[in-house]
Amino acid sequence: QVQLVESGGGLVQAGGSLRLSCAASGRTFSGYAMGWFRQRPGKEREFVAAISSGGGNRYYANSVKGRFSISRDNAKNTVYLQMNSLKPEDTAVYYCAAYRGQVYSASYSQNSHLYDYWGQGTQVTVSS
Repeated sequence: QVQLVESGGGLVQAGGSLRLSCAASGRTFSGYAMGWFRQRPGKEREFVAAISSGGGNRYYANSVKGRFSISRDNAKNTVYLQMNSLKPEDTAVYYCAAYRGQVYSASYSQNSHLYDYWGQGTQVTVSS
């Protein structure tokens, strides 16, 4: 079992930045690829970013490429999402997820059914 707890959400003005954290407890965090997803109001959950278990491979949705950066610290059992140049359309509940496997591309990583564990989400609100 892996428990995931997100933090770092909040209210920010357009153009601002936030860093989300996802702390994992349980066994062998370093054996999991990690992903960030979001659910915007009235929309389905969508892929944001993913990182391989060792951190060497990272994938992004086109909508956030160049603005968001995913990273992980396996010694701290934590994955991060640095969000810069935020836009009102980034307003959403952000979820981290753990996948007991590897990720190979954005198109592969975006499949939410791959992921074995999910956090409870953290709200990000970007005001215009």
